[in-house]
Amino acid sequence: MKNLFVYGTLRHVPLLEAVLGKTAEALKLAPARLKDHAVHAVQGQDFPIIKDAPGEVAEGLWIGALTEADVARLEFYEGGFDYDLEPVTVDLDGTAQTTEVFKSEDAGWVPDGPWSLSAWQERYGVAAVFGAIEEMSYFGTRSREDVDRMLPMIRARATSKAQAQARNLAVSPSGMTRDDVSDVTLNRPYAKYFTLDELTLSFRRYDGAQSEMVERAVFVATDAVIVLPYDPVRDRVMLIEQFRPGPYVRGDALPWQLEPIAGRIDAGETAENTARREAEEEAGLTLGALHEVANCYASPGCTTEFYNIFVGLADLPDDVIGVSGLDQEAEDICSYLFSYDRLMEMVDQMQAVNAPLVLAALWLARHRDRLRRTA
Repeated sequence: MKNLFVYGTLRHVPLLEAVLGKTAEALKLAPARLKDHAVHAVQGQDFPIIKDAPGEVAEGLWIGALTEADVARLEFYEGGFDYDLEPVTVDLDGTAQTTEVFKSEDAGWVPDGPWSLSAWQERYGVAAVFGAIEEMSYFGTRSREDVDRMLPMIRARATSKAQAQARNLAVSPSGMTRDDVSDVTLNRPYAKYFTLDELTLSFRRYDGAQSEMVERAVFVATDAVIVLPYDPVRDRVMLIEQFRPGPYVRGDALPWQLEPIAGRIDAGETAENTARREAEEEAGLTLGALHEVANCYASPGCTTEFYNIFVGLADLPDDVIGVSGLDQEAEDICSYLFSYDRLMEMVDQMQAVNAPLVLAALWLARHRDRLRRTA
């Protein structure tokens, strides 16, 4: 058996439970202190590091009676953060206890002041647990290197799950909730940039009975932002065009799609921050005020993808258009300007085949006069 001292995100007990696959009651946890050390935030990261610091004390948790399997799970999880185990002596309720701690000497990590567990929990705690659940689902079946390559999308999917809990304004006349779904089993035959989850479950029927067991397959994506740039002074919008594999696989003769600016919400981002970042990346555009159009599922029968749609006010002179995109994402994006009348003509004539574009255009039709009056 082995024991460990944890000082950072694993002090968040729900995260520790997700990593070890055990309840807090099954773990021997106790407050502990590591002298002559300090816990620092890391510049540009959402996790801390511990450094030698004479005279200071690092607060943490002592975890006792860990099995070899427990340690293997912890090493798998912490391996994603480039940590290694080192021996230390901690103060455990006035008693010196020899234990180990995950430390890293990564010179690329820049300390950025003291790290706060409570601040981290408020901002990242829920998403971190969802991320750990997916990460640990690959324990024993995928290498740490494979999971590391998947981490940006794992964390983006976790952010989506956290957001689903944090904000939901939907109307459900039946009053039924997640608690009315039972006997759920999950199989994940594909996991890479996206995942495909196969579910077997039973759900509450409107007559009050439980349904028979049914099978469903779900394409697991992330939350996304769509923003239509609109210049209320010139009364025109910017649209972008790029190759889209969905229409191509469907057999569409025109797989280059005209659409608003769009992109996934990365871990730790808000929808508003994503809208502004994507406008810069895809069109070299700085947005002004953002107006919410809709928060909605793309196709709830088969995918988790959730849209945060905005109209973003912008200055759109003739020379603002061009070709943009990130080389590391193989983006090749061309921007165009359309008058408001031409935009609505495309909608009316069924030439706008991108659903978020149609939705944003119809919202603009309702609010255009107000936006122009206040420009």
